[in-house]
Amino acid sequence: MTTSFLAILAAITVGAGFAVGMMSLFEFLGPRRASKEKLSTYESGMEPISSARERYSVKFYLVAMLFILFDVEVIFMYPWAVQFKSLGINGIVAMLLFMILLFSGFIYVVKKGALEWD
Repeated sequence: MTTSFLAILAAITVGAGFAVGMMSLFEFLGPRRASKEKLSTYESGMEPISSARERYSVKFYLVAMLFILFDVEVIFMYPWAVQFKSLGINGIVAMLLFMILLFSGFIYVVKKGALEWD
């Protein structure tokens, strides 16, 4: 058991050492010819219109988190679908309760207006 952990630790150490070594090698041997064009902001070959540090709306993050939440809950349905026949009535009742809970959460989100984009 300890040898498997040592193998994993060795692989992580070799990977981290390689990454640090390559970054150090680039830092010491890489070209350093800075120019105005290289230091400017690149936006598809066009001049920047505004700052790159603009704030996003909180609604953007809310919709993203809700998508992740409902997407992860759908992942729980795949093992159930694979074992559907062997679970019997208990599996159907459990998934029915899960779907009711998921749907009630979705109704709550819609009623709160979280999915309305202004």
